[in-house]
Amino acid sequence: MESVSHLVKVSVPNYLAGLPIPDSIGGWFRLGLRDWISLVPPTALVAGIGYMSYRSFCPLGRPAPSTKINPKIKKDVNKVVDTLDVENITEKVAFCRCWRSENWPYCDGAHGKHNQETGDNVGPVVVTKNK
Repeated sequence: MESVSHLVKVSVPNYLAGLPIPDSIGGWFRLGLRDWISLVPPTALVAGIGYMSYRSFCPLGRPAPSTKINPKIKKDVNKVVDTLDVENITEKVAFCRCWRSENWPYCDGAHGKHNQETGDNVGPVVVTKNK
């Protein structure tokens, strides 16, 4: 713990005090090559912290939501309608509501990936048979 204390109280302040940071705008133009090189590590550290902070609040790579809800199920018909007889349900069945299931109309858990990619919270409709 003493080494951390020494790092925070002595080493880092001494390092920062030794950086060639000018007092005026014109001073930046008078810095030599060695001065500019000594400013690279702290600049990279500040840029990295800024970038990681930005990424945590503004995630990149999130796909834009599609305007179509149904990406692939029965695209050859005008309206997708499925009829299931309640008598054929065993004890419990989960029906897909995200339109991404490979086992349509039954849920196969594809909503998990969909929710992660889009920030949505859709889940299946679970129907249970009364005994």
